[in-house]
Amino acid sequence: MDDTRSACGRAPGAPEAVSRQGSAPALGPSLGAAAVCAMVALQVASGVSADPMPFTTPVVGLLAVAAVCLTAASYGWARSSAAFAAAALTGYAAEFAGVRTGLPFGEYRYTGVLRPELAGVPPAVAAAWGGMGLAAYAVGRAAFDQGGASAPGAVSRRGRFLRPGWTALAGGACALTAWDLFLDPQMIRLGLWEWSGAGVYRGVPVSNFAGWLAVSLLVMAVIRGVLGEPRRNAGPVVPYGVMAVMETVGFAAVFSPPDPLVAAAGGTAMGAFTVAAASGLRRGGRERGERGEAAAPPRTDRVRGRRRG
Repeated sequence: MDDTRSACGRAPGAPEAVSRQGSAPALGPSLGAAAVCAMVALQVASGVSADPMPFTTPVVGLLAVAAVCLTAASYGWARSSAAFAAAALTGYAAEFAGVRTGLPFGEYRYTGVLRPELAGVPPAVAAAWGGMGLAAYAVGRAAFDQGGASAPGAVSRRGRFLRPGWTALAGGACALTAWDLFLDPQMIRLGLWEWSGAGVYRGVPVSNFAGWLAVSLLVMAVIRGVLGEPRRNAGPVVPYGVMAVMETVGFAAVFSPPDPLVAAAGGTAMGAFTVAAASGLRRGGRERGERGEAAAPPRTDRVRGRRRG
């Protein structure tokens, strides 16, 4: 009914565009959920396989599909796809510079096992930046939003001394960096890349995490710029949380040999962000409900009024 009324006053050709955009809320969650389920199935298969390497790129691809579809439910297909592409290109540019200069992550190289490569960087790595970037952005907004959906001029106590939105971007950057507590040790196990020197965390240098945090903050800002005004976007939090659980279980009990340190570090970090995002979404739902009740017009007994008349 609302779509019909709003379409009546549009210029010719606009209803078709709205119809195409309107498919995102309907199809996005279903397609995203299917991609998440397929991703989990492949992760399970990878964990029990003697050769997990062939599963790497398909898992990353499904993560990207899930993130785009679930983001599209709130922002539409065009914006979600553009945000993914922009984040992936940003990650690719950082990796391109990294393998040549050592900045911003430290000195490392891809071994050629993960194929194909584009100028020394596998496109799957760029897709990982894009897919998990969208998921981490949603986590940051859910957990640390300072009033992106608040009334104009409203500033929360948390955001009084910070520009609204930057805490959410920083939170999203930290959430994305937390994933690398799992990612780097796992990829080193698979022989996909190697560091020039031994690092303090399972061979990974501290400079890598500093670089991840800096690039992740840039990725968050790029995604924010493409998506525009923040909206309620709970869907991408799901693949983030699923990845946290699957990686924790993998390192704790499935991979050979298990690695309790990585399971504890990555599980604690990603788990904390997942819980914070879930809590923020619940809190936001309650606040919207309270605002809706406050804005509702008072009820009148029209029948009684007519009888008196």
